Order: sequence, then structure tokens, then C-alpha cells
Amino acid sequence: MNRMKRWLGNLGVLLALIAGLAAWIVLPWYGVAIVVAVLAAWLLLTQRGRQTLAVTGIGISSLPQRWGASMVIIVGIAGVVGVLVAMLAMGEGFKATLNRTGGDDSAIMLRGGSQSETNSVITREQVPLIANLAGIAKGRDGRPLVSAEASQVINMVTKADGTDANAQMRGVDQAGWELRPKIKLVEGRRFNPGMRELVVGKGAQRQYVGLEVGKQIELANQQWTIVGAFESGDSHDSELWADVETLASTYQRTSYQSVTAKLDGKDGFKQLKAAMAADPRLKLDVQTTRSYYGKQSEGLTKVIAILGTVVGTIMAIGAVFGALNTMYAAVAGRAREIATMRALGFRGLPVVIAVMLETMLLALLGGALGAAVAWLLFNGYSVSTLGSNFSQVMFQFRVSPELIWNGMKWALGIGLVGGLFPALRAARLPVTEALRAA
Repeated sequence: MNRMKRWLGNLGVLLALIAGLAAWIVLPWYGVAIVVAVLAAWLLLTQRGRQTLAVTGIGISSLPQRWGASMVIIVGIAGVVGVLVAMLAMGEGFKATLNRTGGDDSAIMLRGGSQSETNSVITREQVPLIANLAGIAKGRDGRPLVSAEASQVINMVTKADGTDANAQMRGVDQAGWELRPKIKLVEGRRFNPGMRELVVGKGAQRQYVGLEVGKQIELANQQWTIVGAFESGDSHDSELWADVETLASTYQRTSYQSVTAKLDGKDGFKQLKAAMAADPRLKLDVQTTRSYYGKQSEGLTKVIAILGTVVGTIMAIGAVFGALNTMYAAVAGRAREIATMRALGFRGLPVVIAVMLETMLLALLGGALGAAVAWLLFNGYSVSTLGSNFSQVMFQFRVSPELIWNGMKWALGIGLVGGLFPALRAARLPVTEALRAA
């Protein structure tokens, strides 16, 4: 009967633990702050709370004597948090780079159903029709601010390991520069129309061989001269820009891949979308450039998030077992001490929470260590990955406060699981049996 009661009790604890972890995952920062405030008030204002503080103080004071075992928890949790934060920082950096590309004041048009510029075709006859649509702003010369652009994937050699990689070559005209005010020329000059000249992004310069200003590279059996370099702080940093007509003639293009336009005021996008839908000759999709580039990051970000969560979970299971072993050993080593406190009138609840607080403190130290290592090693670290246009996009890892917060929540969740069962064992330990065993 006692065995059945204990089994049911453990099952209830397990179910409560699962429910608690589920609530912990979705708990916002202010929710955590409320929980901490309530716990602090209970510890300071109630008798059992003060008993808990006394037991916790004794446990923490003994940490130097078992520092080696405690480091198992700290290092294990630090590894989980470090790997998780680093992996998610890669997706966060890629997403941030693409989100900085474009804005709500410009729109991009692609062939209906196209997900990217690579598989889009816009005929030359359609460009004048687009330019005359409502919702498009006009420049100082009174002409619509519209840029019909060509996109070409080219083969480049990487500086990192000398392997081949895809780079994006974009053909633009003067309006293409005006539509992207973030782009700043930092070296050399712009290309001249009709000339085989290139202006390259600083990200592409850092990644590929032979893109220094003044050098020549061979593309499509033709010599192209690098005449300038630009910075934009977004995905355009990874591109090579050329005159759109020169690119089209070199690669025998008779159409464009996209058309980008400046929107006329807050209602410009609605007007443009309605005007395009009303013209049966324009079977095109239109969206703001912010929306377009934001969608390009969704797939990779989701994959990285899922992969990071899976890897983090596997590592977290190992860290939980490490914490369980360590805390069970700590409880066994302090059996006489705990039994003496129980004999003096300390109840089971203060003992449970004291052991839990000790484990959570070690988890907090491990989480902080892992987050700090991830931030020091990976924040701002530059890498590249294959984007939606089948070309490399340069971006930087971004260890944001939100990621660090999520990592700390993982750490404390591991501490919760790893400390709960040893804490219950300490509270259930019979006083006479513990004193006899000691």
C-alpha cells in the first residue's frame, strides 16, 4: 500500500513538473519577475521562509567542499546554453540582415507565383505599364522612380578555403541607386552605363577573391573592372552591381527578373496593388521590399530554430542527469545534517525549497557562463549562407538580449528538473534512519 502511495505521489510530481515546465517556457520576463518577488516575500516574511533561508545558507556555505561536483552542473548547463544561444544567434543574425533590407516605402514586383528573383521573369513591354501605375512616386525630373533589374548567379572563389561559391550579380540603373538610400559608396566610383564595370558590396569583398577596387575579373568570357565598393548593412552587401543593360547583353537576357519602385505616400502600396490587379496585362505579384526580404529569411530561421532546440534538448537531458547525480550525492552527504534540522523542528517544505534554491543557483551560474561565452565568441561573427536566390548572403551572428533570456530560462528549467527529485528525497528522509546511517 505504501509503495502504491509513493508511486502515485511520484507520478503526481512528474505531471506537475511537466505542467510547470510548459508554463515556464511561455512565461514572459515580467511573469518571472512576479514569481521571484512572491518567492522573496515568502522567504523574508514567513516562518517557513526564514527556515528555508537558514537551510539554504548552510547548503551554499558547504559548496566549496564539493566544488568539483558542483562544477559538473555549472559546466553541463553552460554547454547547453552556449550551444543553444550560438545556434539561434545564427538564425537571428540572418533574419536581422534580411529585415534591414528594403522598407515599407518601396515595393518589389515579381512574376505571379515567384518566390524569388531567380525564378521571376518580367518582360520589357511590362516595365512602361508598371511605371505608369498609380501609387508610384516620381523623382525630381518628374519620372516615376522605377528600377527594372536583372539578377544573375555567378561563380566566385571564396577567401576562406578557396572553394567555389555562388554570388549574386545585380543589374541596376540610376533609379536603382536612388531607391536604396542605405547604400553608401565607400571606395572608388559608380559604374558607367554601357561599360563592363562592377561596384561590389563590402561583404562580397570580404568573402570572395579578386574583388579589390582596380582589379579585373572574368565573367561570361568577358573582362569586368572593379571600379568601386559600397556598404549597406543589409543583404545587398553580398552583391556585385553592374549596369543592367550591359549585364543583359552579356548574358543574353531579353527580360528582367524584378521591378522595384518607390511608393507615393502611406497609401501608395494600396494604390499600386489595386492598379496592378486591375490591369490584365500585368500578372505580377507586388509586396513591400520589407515584406519580401523578411519572407526570404523565414525558412532558414525555422530550420535553425528547430535544429537548435533539438540539439539543446539532447544536451539538456545529459545536463539534467548530471545535476540529478550531483544533487543526490549532496543530499546523501548531508543526510545527518538534514535529519538534525528536521529533529529540531524544520519542516519538509523548507528542506525541499532549500535544495531547489541551491540547484537553481548553480544553474543560474551555468546559464550566465554559457551566455557569456556565446556572446564573446559569436556576437558579430561574420559568416555566409545560401539565400533564396541560390547565392551566398553575408551576415553576422546576433546574440540578442532575448536569446540570452531564453538561454537563462533553459538553464533554470534544467536546474528545476535536476533539483526537484533530490529535494523530495531529502524531505522524505526518515530522521531516525538518517541519524543511524550517519
